[in-house]
Amino acid sequence: MTRSRTAMLAALTLVAGASGTAFAAHSANAGAAAVPCTVDYEVQNDWGSGFTAAVTVTNNGAATSSWSLGWTYAGSQKVSNSWNAKVSQSGAAVTAANESYNGTLSTGGSASFGFQATYSGSNAIPATFTLNGETCNVDGGGPTDPGPTDPNPTDPDPTDPPDPGGPSDRVDNPYDGAKVYVNPEWSANAAAEPGGDRIADEPTGVWLDRIAAIEGANGGMGLRDHLDAALEQKGSGELVVQLVIYNLPGRDCSALASNGELGPTEIDRYKTEYIDPIAEILADSKYADLRIVTTVEIDSLPNLITNVSGRPTVTENCDVMKANGNYQKGVGYALNKLADAGNVYNYVDAGHHGWLGWDSNFGPSAEIFKTAATTEGATLDDVHGFIVNTANYSALKEENFKITDSVNGTSVRQSDWVDWNQYTDELSYAQAMRDKLVSLGFDQNLGMLIDTSRNGWGGADRPTGPGATTDVNTYVDGGRYDRRIHPGNWCNQSGAGLGERPQASPADGIDAYVWMKPPGESDGSSKLIENPDGKGFDRMCDPTYTGNPRNGNSMSGALPDAPISGAWFSAQFQELMKNAYPPLS
Repeated sequence: MTRSRTAMLAALTLVAGASGTAFAAHSANAGAAAVPCTVDYEVQNDWGSGFTAAVTVTNNGAATSSWSLGWTYAGSQKVSNSWNAKVSQSGAAVTAANESYNGTLSTGGSASFGFQATYSGSNAIPATFTLNGETCNVDGGGPTDPGPTDPNPTDPDPTDPPDPGGPSDRVDNPYDGAKVYVNPEWSANAAAEPGGDRIADEPTGVWLDRIAAIEGANGGMGLRDHLDAALEQKGSGELVVQLVIYNLPGRDCSALASNGELGPTEIDRYKTEYIDPIAEILADSKYADLRIVTTVEIDSLPNLITNVSGRPTVTENCDVMKANGNYQKGVGYALNKLADAGNVYNYVDAGHHGWLGWDSNFGPSAEIFKTAATTEGATLDDVHGFIVNTANYSALKEENFKITDSVNGTSVRQSDWVDWNQYTDELSYAQAMRDKLVSLGFDQNLGMLIDTSRNGWGGADRPTGPGATTDVNTYVDGGRYDRRIHPGNWCNQSGAGLGERPQASPADGIDAYVWMKPPGESDGSSKLIENPDGKGFDRMCDPTYTGNPRNGNSMSGALPDAPISGAWFSAQFQELMKNAYPPLS
């Protein structure tokens, strides 16, 4: 099945009783009075008894610090939940009011939100909208009566350009039947290591982790360089290029090692200096025959659930990012702009089971993913899938114990390692997260990626069977492949190994196993190292650190003598090869 991004065609006057997308526009008459607002109301999914819709309102009047959009249904539609706006309903009348982070509407500015609703019978699009009491799209006779100065209200407004992307020919799974780009820079580093030639031809992600990376940081390859090299590798077949979009304002608010160059409020720089140039390059027709997979902003959105006030793991930086909404805005803007190129496949980062697998984190995180995917003009159709375990170490499959097991009447969930989590590994987590996201309105063919670059956990210490049944902790600890001290440990983990080699369609709902994190590139420095890229020193990368609430106050398990994040770490690369599972030949 082909999944395509909904094309934003030229604006049309609202038509009551139609289904799908309604585009509201002002009159083409230059002498008419200014229209206070325009509305785009799009039914994204309709299953006969319910639907999800995305709404974008554009303010053409004076700037305002808060907004309220109203409309009235002609049928039985009832709103059941919403995101990016507070939506209430009285009878057939619906009101959507801004959230704290998206109340400001400048002249010409837009706000987007979404909702889910039920209905019976017909699902007619509302005929009229009001913004702060002012009727939208009024010009003379109003939205359904164009008057004598506008004899043809359904003609597209010639001043409103069409979406540059238009309908796409995206395939259901971009990895099926395709080779994947081998980054020459990573390949050279791997081949230079003793034994590294065994994996130097594996495909890995290209990380655009700062503005300078677009043109080529520190003399390295820029984005166009990689895409040109990909065209050479492609030949006559299909080829996937994997890019990591990673430069949000206040990036990764709970981990200093992966902080970035942009401060918490620099959302405008993120848009104009980072996303816009990337989107322009990806839209170049020269690269139209490449399948470009983007991993969009790892390790940020889940922080707004797990590391904010009310949680023992709270950090001040995460409270700041939750208050200003710039994570949601940044992700939404990136999805919207990048998806304009019909050969781009956006995969949003969805954490990992050792972070989000608990009930209190799982559902709320899925909701915030949806919020971000319907912000800044983005729609759910701009998301092709999600990726889990990016740059992490969680085992792909724990085969020696199940979440339903018990020992002497004590559930595995009560073990110290599982600690009431609902999942024990990344495959079960990825498949469950996919089901949850589909239930929230994402495409039913949503695909998942799992980063298996460093979750093999092979070598001499790999268990060959279940642990002893003396007690539940002995049973779990004796059988688990993941040998970390705590599943919250994330930096340069001792004992880790290369995981499954990259491959397409390995399991139900999984588009591919990928090496999005290039093995051998550090997670962060073991001590403070001054650098120009904003990468701080995080004690979780210090092997002597005794922990914090985010890792159960455990030792960090980090390797010593590590360089800053992204720099080559030879000792780690050698250990990853030694502990690879499946083993290297």
